[in-house]
Amino acid sequence: MKFNTKLIHGGISEDSTTGAVSIPIYRSSTFHQHKVGGAPKWEYARTGNPTRAALEQLIADLEQGTAGFAFSSGSAAIHVVFSLFSAGDHIVVGNDVYGGTFRLINQVLKRFGLTFTVVDTRDLAATSAAIQSNTKAIYLETPTNPLLRISDIQAIARLAQKQGVRTIVDNTFATPYNQNPLVLGADIVVHSATKYLGGHSDVVAGLAVTNDNQIAEQLAFLQNSIGSVLGPDDSWLLQRGIKTLGVRMRVHQENAQIIYQYLANNAKVAKVYYPGNPAGDGYAIAKKQMNGFGAMLSFELRPGLDPKKFVESLQIVDLAESLGGVESLIEIPAVMTHGAIPREIRLENGIQDELIRLSVGLEDSADLLADLQQAFAQI
Repeated sequence: MKFNTKLIHGGISEDSTTGAVSIPIYRSSTFHQHKVGGAPKWEYARTGNPTRAALEQLIADLEQGTAGFAFSSGSAAIHVVFSLFSAGDHIVVGNDVYGGTFRLINQVLKRFGLTFTVVDTRDLAATSAAIQSNTKAIYLETPTNPLLRISDIQAIARLAQKQGVRTIVDNTFATPYNQNPLVLGADIVVHSATKYLGGHSDVVAGLAVTNDNQIAEQLAFLQNSIGSVLGPDDSWLLQRGIKTLGVRMRVHQENAQIIYQYLANNAKVAKVYYPGNPAGDGYAIAKKQMNGFGAMLSFELRPGLDPKKFVESLQIVDLAESLGGVESLIEIPAVMTHGAIPREIRLENGIQDELIRLSVGLEDSADLLADLQQAFAQI
């Protein structure tokens, strides 16, 4: 089954009781059991829900994994995945990750005895050198948030496997439409499904997928024990959003390419970060491991130009956190999505105060260009 067909017919796409092609929203918190100790398929909604199960099977199919898990947010999914590890365990983490992940690691997980080393995962030698005797996993984003850096998933997975270490990839920016980390050797994939998978800025959700049965058993236990599960209404919304991922991503990416060309030739722009830049450091790897370059890009204004005035001058592009919705969204990472990162660390990792992140939506590209042009004229 081809990917675009799998978006619609993958997972559990038909209700077994009625034949409905849209899986019903099962709001029941508990389920009738006909026999004590009979091991029913459904018993309590935190443990399992038919609507959520359909979504979980769908994302497993799309990521070519064996088991999927749905959570109440992307941060919840990441938290549960990190809960696979114990006090004293060490994890290598990419240096360009979502600010919420940085906050979770530094203000929550470290208090429970996990240790972390931050590296640029584009540098295989540095990544290898960061592995210690107690290292259990390498965690990375590619493309990264917000600098769109590209790491070689296959090379990192091979390195990790040789050391008996797990590879965990946040695939939010690429989506399974463009990239399948499990196929490239990763052990776990996580998503903020709030973004492209939902696609309409109307649901908050997180997903995790694995193709390892032992990991799947552990994640199922943690999902049930921690309880940060996705509710049936949001599960239904997310499954509906996924069905149009293919058609949305095609337009997202067409628009992003047009916007990239405009920004790359704009005298007021100092630098553009975009995986589809042929002169970019990660272009060759992106071409190798991705089916498209996505629709996220970041850019730095020339020194002296005010990023706040620029983003506040936009009339069509929405100044808002999040990304991946049908509407174009813009933000300043230094004071918004990555504000939790201390400035000195942020600057060391390349996130400048002038950096602007743009999620290119589905609007007519001519309207987007006109809006950017008038905003540039304001500065």
